[in-house]
Amino acid sequence: MTSTVTRETAAFTSALDVIAQVEPRVAAAIGQELTDQRESLKLIASENYASPAVLLAMGNWFSDKYAEGTAGRRFYAACQNVDTVERLAAEHARELFGADHAYVQPHSGIDANLVAFWSILAHRVETPALAEAGVKNVDAMTPEDWERLRRSFGTQRMLGMALDAGGHLTHGFRPNISGKMFEQSSYGTDPETGLIDYAALRERAREFRPLILVAGYSAYPRRVDFAKMREIADEVGATLLVDMAHFAGLVAGKVLTGDFDPVPHADVVTTTTHKSLRGPRGGMVLCTEEYAPSVDRGCPMVLGGPLPHVMAAKAVAFAEARRPDFAGYAQQIVDNAQALAEGLQKRGVRLVTGGTDNHLVLMDVRSSGLTGRQAESALLDAGLVTNRNAVPADPNGPWYTTGVRLGTPALTTRGFGEAEMAEVGDLIADVLDNTQAEGDSKVKYRLDEAVAGRVRARAAEIVGAHPLYPEVDLTGR
Repeated sequence: MTSTVTRETAAFTSALDVIAQVEPRVAAAIGQELTDQRESLKLIASENYASPAVLLAMGNWFSDKYAEGTAGRRFYAACQNVDTVERLAAEHARELFGADHAYVQPHSGIDANLVAFWSILAHRVETPALAEAGVKNVDAMTPEDWERLRRSFGTQRMLGMALDAGGHLTHGFRPNISGKMFEQSSYGTDPETGLIDYAALRERAREFRPLILVAGYSAYPRRVDFAKMREIADEVGATLLVDMAHFAGLVAGKVLTGDFDPVPHADVVTTTTHKSLRGPRGGMVLCTEEYAPSVDRGCPMVLGGPLPHVMAAKAVAFAEARRPDFAGYAQQIVDNAQALAEGLQKRGVRLVTGGTDNHLVLMDVRSSGLTGRQAESALLDAGLVTNRNAVPADPNGPWYTTGVRLGTPALTTRGFGEAEMAEVGDLIADVLDNTQAEGDSKVKYRLDEAVAGRVRARAAEIVGAHPLYPEVDLTGR
């Protein structure tokens, strides 16, 4: 019988051979990407490695199919197979997260947030306006009623976490479309502890009276009390939206439960399907039954045609996350992050909030005399892939930054444990201790080459002990 290794190798090599017949440079780049990822000690909190099953689910004939609408209600014919995979993905998502409703069409986290924002506007603003006008849909409105409704969309308020406190660009900030849709205000963190100050947040919500209260983050190393967030939202009449893109895998794996699980508390929850969830690049919206009809209008409200091949991959990834071993994986992500944090602190590296409760660690590199950009570049020179990130009240702004964000989902997928993550913390500290800024530049730096070489060699040894996609062998191509 053909082994699993042989079958999966054959699947990927055959695909590359077919691609190479048309454009060999693309095939070469795909193969090189696998090589590069295998050799990288990847600490980017928003990245992971999808399984071969998930990857293969994206490369098929579903890519050729238009399927505007929702399962069973399409604007195109012959969508019965797309209906099957969309229903399966939604079913797995509902069961995985305990949600009333799942909408699996968004192409990305930003798309998921846009669907969520406009669904809330449709439910909270458009639906009452239709009732007042005595019509069933916006096409039946008079020009005058439509103009009033259209203008009222632009007067709504959103309250979200400040960008430098760990919030995300899509939570109402001006460079993003969300900041152009809403009048936005932010809540920050305690300047001493770096933790969310729920009393201050409550006061800000009372003053600002938002239509939408956004919880969730991209660079906050602690748990969020969603029960308290719900109380605050209810007090000011806001819809509670939680963006759990970063920590969805910890929710799916039942590491975050009770008050720290957003699904029982939020009206609408958005997420990406990669990151800690370990699926394909994509997005999803979960919601209560109350918001389901509006969310299901994501197409044509925000989205065009869904990507059926990616929905198929989402269904596979959600099925994987429902297996018992995923809970152990999710817990290991957190254990590894805490081991990494402890290793860094032992070496004197300052961490925002003093540690972590989740999958990420945020270093403040001011004590090393570096900007985030300098530290990120020096670490990359030494074989450690990270990303610079703002810290609260960051003096260097969002481009150069004062912080570096680290995450453990990808290395946990590769089989790393706490001892190895503590050693990774040592390697990071070695690089920071031996890097100096050049003059007043926020970009230029000097890294001791002997240290860089030693760290690179050790990083290569560590990742070499945990092969990436060992079932896929492309050496014979």
